[in-house]
Amino acid sequence: MRSRVARALVVAIAAAWLSGCQTDGALINLDSKTPAAGTDAFASAQANDPEALPSLPPSSKPLPKAGTTVDDPGLYGGDPSDDLNRGKLQYRAQNFGLAEKYFRRAVESHPRDAEAWIGLAASYDRLRRFDLADRAYAQAVAILGPTAEILNNQGYSYMLRGDYARAREKLKAAQRRDPSNKYVANNLQLLEDSARKGKAIE
Repeated sequence: MRSRVARALVVAIAAAWLSGCQTDGALINLDSKTPAAGTDAFASAQANDPEALPSLPPSSKPLPKAGTTVDDPGLYGGDPSDDLNRGKLQYRAQNFGLAEKYFRRAVESHPRDAEAWIGLAASYDRLRRFDLADRAYAQAVAILGPTAEILNNQGYSYMLRGDYARAREKLKAAQRRDPSNKYVANNLQLLEDSARKGKAIE
């Protein structure tokens, strides 16, 4: 009984926290350009690099093209209502508004799912809602600790804002945790290029 009450309380708190985080769920693609090499853990995955893609159920269907609506239940594996996988697919299609919607629903249902929080944070980054991205990253860190993936994503988030000092701090911390991580290395190179040009990445 006590554990049931505690769980209900956690869900209620998460729902209250998220009540101010909603978007209209429309197809939003603020970044029409192909994401730069490196980027965050979701955006850095290229369609021709299966090892780099977020883990998804096996599917014989091709990946969606950027900016297209993804609504074929066959793409979601056995459970078309799996919000986490829906969020990943919409993110990879660069439908960041829809990705945010599904990742938000995933964390409302499973507030201890760090992968869903990371996806939600990455979606907020792409929607330029950095205040909400910071809160979602904080939730992921509270669950997993400061992993190389989260630190890399936070570094990329700060690059999007043009805050090179904080970006470098996060990326160097990610590199210390995982020296062979190619996405961290790409982001550090991207950071140096952006700093030289004196311009935030797009």
